[in-house]
Amino acid sequence: MKKTTFAVIVGNRDFFPGELCLAGRQNVLDVLADEGFNAISLDTNATEYGSVKTYEDSVKCAELLRENRDTIDGIIITLPNFGDEKAVVGAIRMSGLRVPILVHAYPDELDQMDPSNRRDSFCGKMSVCNNLRQYGFKYSLTDLHTVDPKSAEFRSDLHRFAAICRITDGLPKMRIGLVGARPAAFNTVRFSEKLLEANGISVEPVDLLEIVGAAEKLDDASQEISSKLQSIEAYISTAKVPENALLRVAKFGVALDDWMSRNHLNASAIQCWNALEQYMQITPCTLMSMMSSQLMPSACETDVTGAISMYILQLASGRASALVDWNNNYGDDEDKAVLFHCSNFPEQFFESAEMDYPPILARTLGQENTYGTLSGRLKQGALTFARISTDDTHGRIRGYVGEGQLTGDPLNTFGGHGVVHVERFQALLHHICNHGFEHHVAINPGNHARAIEEALDKYLGWEIYKHN
Repeated sequence: MKKTTFAVIVGNRDFFPGELCLAGRQNVLDVLADEGFNAISLDTNATEYGSVKTYEDSVKCAELLRENRDTIDGIIITLPNFGDEKAVVGAIRMSGLRVPILVHAYPDELDQMDPSNRRDSFCGKMSVCNNLRQYGFKYSLTDLHTVDPKSAEFRSDLHRFAAICRITDGLPKMRIGLVGARPAAFNTVRFSEKLLEANGISVEPVDLLEIVGAAEKLDDASQEISSKLQSIEAYISTAKVPENALLRVAKFGVALDDWMSRNHLNASAIQCWNALEQYMQITPCTLMSMMSSQLMPSACETDVTGAISMYILQLASGRASALVDWNNNYGDDEDKAVLFHCSNFPEQFFESAEMDYPPILARTLGQENTYGTLSGRLKQGALTFARISTDDTHGRIRGYVGEGQLTGDPLNTFGGHGVVHVERFQALLHHICNHGFEHHVAINPGNHARAIEEALDKYLGWEIYKHN
């Protein structure tokens, strides 16, 4: 994923010590560099201390933002002193940029409240926010009203803001491949393609027969098939899988990769049962796992909005996502559940895993026709879960997000599986059922719920419930 680039606007105001802006500007730029972000800011020779104080400064700043509009992912307003709210907000309006904005204010020191050192940024931040709201801009805040840029708290603010920027920038460019028709038994995964397109998310459909037909035309001995087999065997243990089944998986994978590449797709949702098992005698789960691991999320059962949920988490964290079922209660523990799928989880989600067949599908379709899934236990650790859905009746996109913990609780079962603990889990389950959400949910390591909620709810205008 590309480095996030921030435009830094340094606020300044007459009557306040302007020289504080010089060190203030540099401190923020240094911290951004330390944390791995790119920064664009007025040069100290362009305006007084590289700050924005007058209308003329606003014009220069706006021009800089326009020149870099294709690079800038978000704007940071930093206030080393009170800051001129009209100049700062005017620069953004004149630039025409519509990206997330973070408002930061420096703290005063109790022993430096004399006229030469007193900042009053505490007060100035309110004025800047007032003007941003008047001008119709959406903006984000640091956790603390005033905060030292060198502090751990501000660095955490930066990474959360960067996640917000990645989500709001990445989602409207998303292109999803819909491979095959929805499984007839799964009304659950219906969605509105028109609502997604209105939000910049494009769906490219293909008949499953086209991919199967292309796969069957491939020469078993070709170099591309050989390379795909090598990549599968390097990715996961295939000791339990017959060679003829592995060959069929590789052929389907080559055909799928070619179609995804030709259509410039960055995610997919696949009809994983039961036509593939009946007519090609495979499950595509390992191929889907490999794509998700390569940051091209792939969802089961043509769950397009599930793939979007995976992509949102991926944009927030920079790491691969998985799609799971909220599948079983865990004994009588009200705050725990079993997460499960056949599965197509990315390999890095597992403690250890192997390529196998899904016992549930095999009961009906036959073991010999269902090789291709991954089986193993999910790693312990913090996770974020998210789900979005198109509410066709009311013409909106809505969803939920929250955090939990994958535990080490004993569980003797098959497929991809793990035990999750979520505070006030029963309340979340009531929300899911009362609002008709799907049983699929996307998960991702780490804690990203706040950034996701803010990006989707505040900036994109989706209706998002944040659990806890």
